[in-house]
Amino acid sequence: MLKTWLRMAKARDGLAAVEFAFLAPVMIVMFFGVVELSLAVDCHTRVVAVASTAADLVSQETTVSNSDMSNVFSALNAILYPFSSTPAKIVISSIVDNGHGVDQVAWSNAQNATARTVGSTVAVPAGLIVSGSGGSVILAEISYAYTSPTMQVLTGAVTMTGSFYAKPRRSLTVAHT
Repeated sequence: MLKTWLRMAKARDGLAAVEFAFLAPVMIVMFFGVVELSLAVDCHTRVVAVASTAADLVSQETTVSNSDMSNVFSALNAILYPFSSTPAKIVISSIVDNGHGVDQVAWSNAQNATARTVGSTVAVPAGLIVSGSGGSVILAEISYAYTSPTMQVLTGAVTMTGSFYAKPRRSLTVAHT
């Protein structure tokens, strides 16, 4: 009996197969996790790029129309590619100083979301709009419900958000016609 135990302890046949059977599931989960994490990071990078690009595009103009805003939203959807633009909720608003130190929405446009109410107040970080100056900022906000294409590690939606402020470049305010 002792010889049988010693012979089994020295045997190495099939050891690699047993080790592989233990490690393969862990390695497969790690692979899917790395793939899903890299896709999520790529999507988040695109969400932040959409916010900054939206504010930047609108802040370069003196006036924008509904067709201009439609073109801006089309460009923003192209930035999100290859991710679907359907879960992207984008709101672009012009925030102006009302002359009494209160920052209000002058106009707002949205895609897949509700635009801000004209005249509603918005808390803008200090120093962006000088009180009483008649100045403004363009605020771009995005919320994106990311779902993994493989759904092996990340199950369910992860909400990614971004916002960006930009001062108009060619005038004090950007008008909407």
